[in-house]
Amino acid sequence: MNELVGTAGRYTTVAGEHRHELEIKRSRFITVLRRVETEEQARELVAGLRREFHDARHHCSAFVLGPDRSVQRSSDDGEPSGTAGIPMLEALTKRETFDGAADLSDIAAVTVRYFGGILLGAGGLVRAYSESVSSAVATARLIRRRRMQLYGIPAGHSAAGRLENDLRSAGVSVLGTDYGADGVQLNVALPDRPDALETFHARLAALTAGTSDPVPLGTKWIDLD
Repeated sequence: MNELVGTAGRYTTVAGEHRHELEIKRSRFITVLRRVETEEQARELVAGLRREFHDARHHCSAFVLGPDRSVQRSSDDGEPSGTAGIPMLEALTKRETFDGAADLSDIAAVTVRYFGGILLGAGGLVRAYSESVSSAVATARLIRRRRMQLYGIPAGHSAAGRLENDLRSAGVSVLGTDYGADGVQLNVALPDRPDALETFHARLAALTAGTSDPVPLGTKWIDLD
């Protein structure tokens, strides 16, 4: 369905680093995906692979950054203009992930090419670089991220364990527990949507007989899986 990223308060990224290799007409295409959050981190990946694969002809790259994918860059690195970087970038930006959403971000892709002696032509290069990145994404572990509203829930020492279990059973993400001399604070994360917040407040009121008022702690992007 190609849902636009950002408006839903969620996007998808790759877990850590992933490598995938294809051979096309004797040329080797080694694609490395890495989760990154800044342009500097993306460029560090390119620089590191240049050192690792120092004898390769090309180290083409593309990366997408930010929850709204506002930063998008690509490089042909010596391949004919438009035959590597742009197809790689499109393989990232058009890739559908969970629930049919095209929402990959905070991801860098570098494809290292070892020339095999057979010319692929402009069309062949476009297909090869696109397929290399698409295949890498298809075999990588992906992680959903969601913008969550954080709350602290005060509770007494004796009631905290039961309340935590009840919240987890109700599907609320409990991030952790802070213990103090006067009581306990359960830290929870909720989808940053009005309906989710209303449901949570009603559920918490029912679980605590209205005796516990949640304390807003701001919003944060959180890995769901």
